[in-house]
Amino acid sequence: MQVVGVDIGSVKQSNFAWAAVDSPELPAVSYGDDPEGAVQALVWSLDEDGRAVLAVEAPMAVPVPAPNSDEWRWLGRARTGEGNRPWSAGAGAGALATGVAQTAWMLSRLRALVPQVTVTTQTERFTAGHAHLLLAEAFVSAAGKPVTVVAADQHAADAEAAARATFAYLTQGPEGFPQVTCAPRCSFNLLAAIAIWAGLSVPGDELHQDVLVIRAQPTA
Repeated sequence: MQVVGVDIGSVKQSNFAWAAVDSPELPAVSYGDDPEGAVQALVWSLDEDGRAVLAVEAPMAVPVPAPNSDEWRWLGRARTGEGNRPWSAGAGAGALATGVAQTAWMLSRLRALVPQVTVTTQTERFTAGHAHLLLAEAFVSAAGKPVTVVAADQHAADAEAAARATFAYLTQGPEGFPQVTCAPRCSFNLLAAIAIWAGLSVPGDELHQDVLVIRAQPTA
């Protein structure tokens, strides 16, 4: 199984990067700076292993308060576990907007190449074999940013860090990974919404469920 990490950023300014890993220790299998390459890495993993993971480094779920008269006061507040880097701040909001468009293109392109692929944003459904592709959010910032890497630049390094952290979470368990959730607010699952928009098969109930957020840990 390959995990493809994507560092969301301007394609025009070469700030977009992706990296694919299939081992916690070995170098990245491949990496690049174009969305088509990221999709092809997913297609390869789906063809070879029957499953794949896409981890997008941008806010992919936002908290929505309950529809009560005074709950509007919580609009735009940070998600639980985000600390001083909320999804709604300048960098997060910019990455969210760019990430929606870029993820929508990648998933619609994936559907064009592998129309039968099934998708989930829920780890338990993926590990149980109910979907071919797991969509997740990566959180690479502050101490979790890589310093010394094999990859060519910071964007590629961040993409590889996202992929490695996600691979470690899925293969070694969640221990040691800080949780980031929309709870106690309701989650608007953007990954599920984008997948549905792209015409992919994803359970509709996931629109209201939290996405898996993988926060990269400090590098040695």
